[in-house]
Amino acid sequence: MTGLPEYRNGGLLFDLGVLSLKPGALAPSFYPDPASNIPRLLPSHPAIIEWRAMTVIELDRIANAIRAKLGLRREQLTLAQVLESATWKGGREIAKQKRPATGGPPIEIESDGTVF
Repeated sequence: MTGLPEYRNGGLLFDLGVLSLKPGALAPSFYPDPASNIPRLLPSHPAIIEWRAMTVIELDRIANAIRAKLGLRREQLTLAQVLESATWKGGREIAKQKRPATGGPPIEIESDGTVF
């Protein structure tokens, strides 16, 4: 099973500083509201592709670290359980703290909902 690189999982990694944008990766035009400091990108933008790819990798690392700490095997603590109880839930909670007005992601994706 592969974890979804959706904005709650990826947002958590970004909000906690595990992942970050490369300096100078985005022109000011990608920040429609400079006061919010939240860029808005197409799903095909290289920063989004990298963010999603790294999120998948980090989700596996997080699950393995939790299992190791608790002395559990994959069958005892599935990736789905880690996603539901840790990264997805944590992503929502951190987003609410960091962006109380919206609780939204740290990077907005211009999408019709077909891209997580």
